Amino acid sequence: MITFGVAGNPADFYDKKFKVSEDMPKYLYEMGLDAYEYQCSRGVRVSDEKASRLKEEAFKYDILLSVHAPYYISLSTQEEEKKEKTIQYITDTMQVANKMGATRIVVHAGALLGLEREYAVESSCRLLKKAYDRADELGLGSVTICPETMGKINQLGNSDEIIKMCMVDERLIPTIDFGHLYCRTLGRLNTIAEWERELTKYIDQLGYERMKHFHSHFSKMEYTLKGGEKKHVTFEEQECGPYFEHVLAVLDKLKLEPRIICESAGTQSIDALKMKEMYNMKENIV
Repeated sequence: MITFGVAGNPADFYDKKFKVSEDMPKYLYEMGLDAYEYQCSRGVRVSDEKASRLKEEAFKYDILLSVHAPYYISLSTQEEEKKEKTIQYITDTMQVANKMGATRIVVHAGALLGLEREYAVESSCRLLKKAYDRADELGLGSVTICPETMGKINQLGNSDEIIKMCMVDERLIPTIDFGHLYCRTLGRLNTIAEWERELTKYIDQLGYERMKHFHSHFSKMEYTLKGGEKKHVTFEEQECGPYFEHVLAVLDKLKLEPRIICESAGTQSIDALKMKEMYNMKENIV
């Protein structure tokens, strides 16, 4: 079964008079959604009390949890001090996830930092290996690290690069951000045939069992011809891709059941619910 959730707290959450993130599981349950991605995008600062309550509420309302690691992570950094800090950011996020009962953390691949792409990927792979070694030492090895495909052309994190990173350890699974891939290919990834080709590549190289429940982000996005990703928009922006019905057709054909986290601009829950309704109405599959 495909599960649907949101990244962060939507505008509607506050409109309905909810106040703190610990209330998100109840809010999502009442919306009819399944998952919540807690954002540590600007730093890992979560008290034990908050993590414990969120864990209790997620269990009570049957909501799957994941955590997004800080945005400023760059896996390909060449500075030893920054490498150590990056490993610390990752394991700190894993620690918070463990306290919350979250099973996955999402990690940005980051910038190229002037490196050749192939060398940047090799450096990132070495750092991910060290991060999991450290996580194992800390007893956090059961938390899955999910490297994310990125939306800007000059960033590390196209599909081939994320696949190579995931080959470092069988516990790694990709975060396939459909909007990011749409942007960095300047809209090429926007048909059923193209999405099938893209997802089949992941299955062929990582295996069906690892890919069956992969992690993903979805939102419509704007891009520029020069740089790729510009911004997240809402499902109301009809002229923007990608189109979920195309992705859904491929997921159905390939028998994939990912966790899909909606990152629409402020309307995450509304658009996630639209995706779930489309999934539940098979006749809407193109």
